[in-house]
Amino acid sequence: MTKGFSLALCALGVWLAVLAGPAYASEENITGLKTQALPPLLANGSTPVLMVLDNRPVIVQGGRAVIQEQDDGEWKPLEAQALLDADVIDVAGDGTRAIVAARDGQLFLAFRTGDRLAVRILPSLPRDLTKSKLVFRNDLISLVGVNARGEMSLFNLSLLTETLGWNVEPAPTSGTPTTLAEQGGALYLTTTHENVQRQWHWTAKTGWEARTPPPLAVVGTTQSIGQAGLLYLAQGPSNRSLLTYNTITDAWSTIAAVVPNEAATTAYRNGIITLTQHDSSLIANQLQLEYQRRGLGWLDWSIITAYLVGMLVIGFYFWRHARLGSTSEFFLGSRTIPFWAVGISMFAANTSSISYLAIPSKAFDTDWQYMMGKVVSVFALIAVAIFIVPMFRRLNLVSVFGYLETRFHPTIRMLSSAMAIMMHVGGRMGIVLFLPALAISTITGTSVIFWILVIGVCTIIYTALGGMKAVVWTDVFQVIVLFGGAFFAIGFIIYTVGASQIYDTAMQFDKMKMVNVSFDFTTPTLWGFIILYGFDTVLTFPKDQVLMQRVLSTADEREAGRSVWFFALILLPAGFIFYIIGTTLFAYYHANPGRLDPMLPVDAVFPAFIGTELPHGITGVIIAGLFAAAMGTMAGIINSVATLLSVDFYEKFRSSAPTQKESVRFAEWMTVLIGAVGIALAMILSRLDVRSLLDLTIELFGLFGGSFAGAYSLGMFTKRANWQGTAIGIIAATVLTIVCWFFSLVHPFFYLAIAIAASITIGYIASYLFPAPRPEQLNGLTIYDKRSRPDIEVERLA
Repeated sequence: MTKGFSLALCALGVWLAVLAGPAYASEENITGLKTQALPPLLANGSTPVLMVLDNRPVIVQGGRAVIQEQDDGEWKPLEAQALLDADVIDVAGDGTRAIVAARDGQLFLAFRTGDRLAVRILPSLPRDLTKSKLVFRNDLISLVGVNARGEMSLFNLSLLTETLGWNVEPAPTSGTPTTLAEQGGALYLTTTHENVQRQWHWTAKTGWEARTPPPLAVVGTTQSIGQAGLLYLAQGPSNRSLLTYNTITDAWSTIAAVVPNEAATTAYRNGIITLTQHDSSLIANQLQLEYQRRGLGWLDWSIITAYLVGMLVIGFYFWRHARLGSTSEFFLGSRTIPFWAVGISMFAANTSSISYLAIPSKAFDTDWQYMMGKVVSVFALIAVAIFIVPMFRRLNLVSVFGYLETRFHPTIRMLSSAMAIMMHVGGRMGIVLFLPALAISTITGTSVIFWILVIGVCTIIYTALGGMKAVVWTDVFQVIVLFGGAFFAIGFIIYTVGASQIYDTAMQFDKMKMVNVSFDFTTPTLWGFIILYGFDTVLTFPKDQVLMQRVLSTADEREAGRSVWFFALILLPAGFIFYIIGTTLFAYYHANPGRLDPMLPVDAVFPAFIGTELPHGITGVIIAGLFAAAMGTMAGIINSVATLLSVDFYEKFRSSAPTQKESVRFAEWMTVLIGAVGIALAMILSRLDVRSLLDLTIELFGLFGGSFAGAYSLGMFTKRANWQGTAIGIIAATVLTIVCWFFSLVHPFFYLAIAIAASITIGYIASYLFPAPRPEQLNGLTIYDKRSRPDIEVERLA
């Protein structure tokens, strides 16, 4: 990033900030605390023990146990087994069950069965310990303890294989463990030694690594919150308070709270429950973290409304000026769209809200390794523009799967087209619609479902009205809005934090690492990107109807090739912009940890920044950019899938050939139906807890989109492949990919490459079991033959 470029971004951010008004002060803590008093209990003199069973608070004291069945409800007695609560030194739970550690070293599993609190004795620890802390998540008990000689060890016991006993590993240092927590599959240990606190991070792969120590002495209760947050109870000068730690930014923040020193505590939901004894009563209070939203201003709403109305106006304009009932107009824009508009539209379809939200979140969470996919893609697109796209444009296709029918057999066409529909609808459309809805919900506090409906319905309307022309020209406008929002965000962070501090923070945490040359294929490596994007882009580019339908909308093969060149020209700088957003966000929240809500999912970090940090007006522009990213991709998917359903299935299976008007009317109704399916899938995603939607997209694309893609490679690059061998290759590749997914044999990033490689290899070998195609059948269907084939579908257009 040059100095001049940074200054330009800063100037733009400052100018917009002056226009729109002030944002929140960066020193404020965005996370508040809500306190609720629970019903009091009579004390019986013994020390109370707090735990959570079946996601409800439980108090055990003097041989009795009570549970609060409902929020604001009274305590209800539980029949309890003998439990020496006076000897309990630590309790850890997963929300449903609890592990109880007694002073004599014995461990118990506490759980609820009906109105009874049951206890089961667990295998004894292999060593006597003087101090210990434990955590319990996903049926795994982890305990760090110190023996009489001061040696610290890590003990792990899986409840699924507890007969195998405890697994013992060395711990990082001497001292006394003060807390142990788990987040994202990693352990976080705090220790104290001679009044010096330290923090450690552990995974089975990396071992123990030092992290930033807490600013106060942490004691007692810890709680994992959100996807990257930890909540600690800390000892202050006179009272205890709360600390949050973000496992990504490695930064601590203090939350204003007053917890009496003598209080018993337990983690509960996104906070803690405290229990103190006053005279003859037990006083319980629930302290829950609360996200403070700013909401949108009138200027934001005006910009968003103007954007949505503009999209509908474009759709209505092309509907009014279109040749109604023309399949050429609806599916391909009468093949009159200029190459530069097609290139921008291809970028819009390829980018989506996944790039606008999930890629910055991925860069915030990890580094730039996934950027190598963009780099490899640019080089691959050059080969596509020179060799592949001109051939397909000469064929005058509507559905790219018409090629598979002519080259192989109608069965291959139908099977591949069906799998492509599953890939786009099931593997992408719901995600690109859900992401911006999640973002707006995070910003405003309104319903995710409401925004899913707003984005989805608006996209359905302008796509059904205007066809391909509306899709392409709205994409052009949307890309302008998208980049405008991205530049505003980067400029504001640079102005606030400073370019030098952003760079120093990124270097300190290795946030711009882009190349991984290891041969560990459970991680995204350089070789994986080369293999994946080499196969997916060069060998199988025609499989993507969404992109190819835009290419086929150009006037001739020369224009088609230029559109791909223009797409490649945009792709790389745009990719860097999205990764820069994620890195600058990391630097911002590392410097201002109190501004990051610890309860947020990782994919909501950028939306949270938009809603809480940016001035009004800029927020509206960036939200419009979110809409643009989602609607451009969703419109392309809807239009392309409607085209496939009409051309590959409706026109093929109808007993009498439909008129063009009937085909367009069917496609319009399919546009509405497909959009409704996308809305439903987005609503389902809103109920799930997914750490990275970018990873989910890659996984689903690999499962659905790889096996049929190999058919294009067999058709374009070989003369020996036949339809029988190709069908065997598709089926075998599908089975192999499902096996890899089911047994987690490799990183999901490799599913697509494995499916494509298996489809090509098995399909080519199996083709030798059947007769070879006749030479005249291959005219114009391989990259070695530049003759046109006017017999493919073009006669259906008018």
